[in-house]
Formats: sequence, structure tokens, C-alpha cells
Amino acid sequence: MDIFCNEQHDLLRQSVRDFAEHVIKPQAQKLDQNEEFSIDITQQMGQQGMLGMRAPKKYGGLGMDVLSYIITVEELARVDGSHAATVAAHNSLGVGPLEKFGTSEQKIKYIPQLCTGDGLWAFGLTEAEAGSDSRASQTKAELKGDNWEINGSKIFITNANTPLTKGVTVQAITDIHKDGRKEISTIIVEKETSGFSAKTMHGKLMWRASNTAELYFDDCKVPEGNILGKRGQGSKIMLSTLDSGRLSIAAMGLGCAQGAYELSLTYAKQRKQFGRMISKYQAISFKLADMATKIELGRNLLYKACWLKQKKRPFGKEAAMAKLYCSEIAKEVADDAVQIHGGYGLMKEYDVERFYRDQRLLQIGEGTSEIQRLVISRHVLGS
Repeated sequence: MDIFCNEQHDLLRQSVRDFAEHVIKPQAQKLDQNEEFSIDITQQMGQQGMLGMRAPKKYGGLGMDVLSYIITVEELARVDGSHAATVAAHNSLGVGPLEKFGTSEQKIKYIPQLCTGDGLWAFGLTEAEAGSDSRASQTKAELKGDNWEINGSKIFITNANTPLTKGVTVQAITDIHKDGRKEISTIIVEKETSGFSAKTMHGKLMWRASNTAELYFDDCKVPEGNILGKRGQGSKIMLSTLDSGRLSIAAMGLGCAQGAYELSLTYAKQRKQFGRMISKYQAISFKLADMATKIELGRNLLYKACWLKQKKRPFGKEAAMAKLYCSEIAKEVADDAVQIHGGYGLMKEYDVERFYRDQRLLQIGEGTSEIQRLVISRHVLGS
């Protein structure tokens, strides 16, 4: 990957890989089984700079380029999807909008504590009746005097109910025009705000060691100045956030595929059937060849999208393509990985079983595969 990576990228990759292998991997299986969010590992990731990778140095971040952040998410996902999800959601959905659209006062107040491991931030978009159709949101915020009064709920929100969570950026309807059009805005809500509560969701198929929560707003009052960006700019903020978030999910798909492939490669070189290693059989070796090819294609596509974003060129189409392709190959590679492992691939004591489960969200989260195809088709058709 010399076309896109320099020596600093290579050093970063090795550093994150070492952390993932030595700190996360020994605990990943137990945390997954117990549906346990690890405060300790999250704080260690913060101390390593992984929670403030793109934030400017003046706010306590590392100010790294897009590819550095994506490599970090990729390498975490290569070992465990849950911790990759914590980092990805915090950086792209949490810190990202605050840094891009916040006032100087908002940035100074919130971002420094979110870069060190002392705090996490969430983005409240999805609702029970507003998934792919984000404008179907029913959460409302009414300006009463100097405060916004918020009522409604959100669901499937990452990092929203942990001991480290400091707050959430909420998309809400702030007005309805005479023609029926909704005015949508984004509002900052701190965790301890009266009228705001969160409930952790359990029984997930995947990312069981990451935090996912339902949010409730019951006459939740926040100052008028807590609006993020300009009033009525919510859809713009949401779409911009999702464009960047797609790169994160693509990185998770790529890392998941890489991890499942490596597990399969090792297993195929050790497992004997009919007197020889199963890697010697064409049926297995061809699967490994296809896996490696898909991963190489996914990495090139994703890294090109990162390059475009870093150069401040349009990258929406490529981000959607990368998200679609990398999430789809994660599914295909993980499926073949289980097939190569045979019956052992179905057992929780083998990491490949977790990879098979973790990949399933990638075709749904931050825009389904169907929505990605819609986005891509609009770019292709010029609409």
C-alpha cells in the first residue's frame, strides 16, 4: 500500500496492532460473552490517542490525517469489532460533528475531555420509526424562553450509556413550516441533564462488548446555546457526519475480513484431513485466494476515498462504495472462514465465530447496503 501509506502510517499500524493483540485480544472473548463494556480498555485507548485522532492539537487531539484514523479502526477490527466500534463511533459520530460545526466555546468545553479517555460522546440520530428514513424523526425540540425543551426517544445509539459518557448530540425537529416541511437541528445534551435518561440494550448478536443504548427525552431542557451549527442545519450536519462515518464502517469491514482471513490461513495450515493439511486442497486454497483478493480490492478502494477526503475533494460516492464493498466482503470472508474451520467455526472458543457475528451489523449500520446503492446510483446518474 505504498501508494497511500508512508512510514508514519506503517509505524502507526504496528503500534495499534500490538495494542490490539496484547491488550484487547486476551479479553475479547470474555467481554463478548458477558456483554461487558470495558472502562479500562477504553481509557487505555484514550491514553494511546485513539479517541482524539482527528481532533486538532489545540483541543487536545492528535490532529492526524484521515488515513491514520482509518488504519487505527481497521487494526482494532482485525482483533475485535466491539472496541473498533467504540473508537469509530466516538471519533466520527461523537467528536467529529463537535469539531466541524461547534462554536469555539463548545469546542473548548467538550473536545479536550473526549480526546484523553476521560469521556465519550454519542450521536443520537436513529429512532424506532426513523432508520434509513432519517427525516421521519419524531423527536422534537421547542424553544421556550432561553431553553430548548426536548421530547422524544432514540434507539441503537453507540457509546450513549457508559460511565465515561459525557453527552450526546441529538437530531430533533425544531419547527414545522406551513407547507409541512420539517426544520431539523442538532442539539448538544449533556448526560446529567434533567429529563434525559439512557438504557443499555442487551441481547445483541454482535459488538457485545460495545455500548448500545436507547435514549429518552422527557421535557429535557438545555440552554438555547446548545444548538450545534445553525438552526435548521441538522440534515446537513447529519449527512456530512454519515459521509465520514461510512469510512469508519468500511474500515471495520476491512479489518473484520482481514482478521477472519488470517485466522483461516493459520487454521488451514494446521488442520489435517485425509492425511494432509487442508490448505493443500484446491477447494480451500481457492477460498483463501478469493479472500485475499477481496481484501486487497477493499483496501485500495477505502484508502482512495480517504485520500480524496484528505485532499478536500468530493468523496461521498467513494465513501459509499467503500462502505458497501467492505461490509459485503466482511460477510463473504467471514462466511468462508467459518466454512474452512468446519464445526470448530461454530464454537465460541474460536474467534472466527465472533467475527462471523460481528460482521452482520456492517451491512446495516450508518446506512444499509441498499441505501449505499441508492447513494452511489444518484452519483452515477447525476441526480
